[in-house]
Amino acid sequence: MAGGLAPWRAERIADLTRPLSAEAAAFVDRQLFDATGVGWAQLERRVGEAVLRFDPEKAEAERKAAADRRRFDIGEVDEHGLVQVDALMDAADGHDLDQAVARRAEVLGRLGDDSSLDVRRSKAAAEIARADLALDLLIPDPDTGEVVATLPGRKVVLNVHITDTTLTGQNPVGRWEEGRCPVSSAQIREWLRTRETTIVVRPVIDLADHVPVGSYEIPDRHKTRVAFRDQTCRFPHCTRPAQRCDIDHHRSYGEGGPTCPCNEVALCRRHHRAKTHSRWRYEILMPGTYVWTSPTGFRFRVDHRGTHPVHDTSAPPDE
Repeated sequence: MAGGLAPWRAERIADLTRPLSAEAAAFVDRQLFDATGVGWAQLERRVGEAVLRFDPEKAEAERKAAADRRRFDIGEVDEHGLVQVDALMDAADGHDLDQAVARRAEVLGRLGDDSSLDVRRSKAAAEIARADLALDLLIPDPDTGEVVATLPGRKVVLNVHITDTTLTGQNPVGRWEEGRCPVSSAQIREWLRTRETTIVVRPVIDLADHVPVGSYEIPDRHKTRVAFRDQTCRFPHCTRPAQRCDIDHHRSYGEGGPTCPCNEVALCRRHHRAKTHSRWRYEILMPGTYVWTSPTGFRFRVDHRGTHPVHDTSAPPDE
């Protein structure tokens, strides 16, 4: 009503929260107290998380009903000897398949296949199928129990976070890094029960830990902390997951900047280059909160709430 929020955002928030309980709607309201930098997909994820937290029975029923619609269809052969493949899969299964196809397509390219990436991915899927057919002869013997061959399966890295809902005993909600979406604990248990799954349990990570190292190379423990803290590339409006980003020394190591999480920021390759080779600059207000200045002098605050112009007086103060 004050004209401080784009109409499409206000309308979308109203549409998504209409069926929620009062408790769930209040949760969304707290999450969106400053919605000017929130995009369409982020709004949907916030509402989805509210349903998981405050109406887990409904969320689980909807998830199981949706899972019953999974399918994998091979179409009719056309005049060129090609078929259309169409599928609806579990998200983790789809990720496993995409990773396997991508690896095999890369191998084909290294072996001299000069086809386009799309064509090599198609060939890779066929090779994976043929390899599975060949392995039908290598199953465990039902009488002796001897296993001739085993296949590497899914690898799951499970990070358990202590949050406000953990402490209050509310229904826990997970977050899938690849899909960047909330998932129910029931869904996580189902994924972990998949046969041939390797589960990696990481020790507790203190995101406030700022222990530097005396070298330019950033250790893996720093990369993990920065990725969990920043979540995405910290350039204005960029949403690339931090796990796929470079880790930038805010103050360069050659100028005395420490190799420490307090001096490290997640930036995707494109925006890392923009910071290094152009006049884009940023300052760290606190770990996880940054102010960027563009080559033309515009300034943006980037934090867990999104991207906001610095001159926007509706942006909330630091907590």
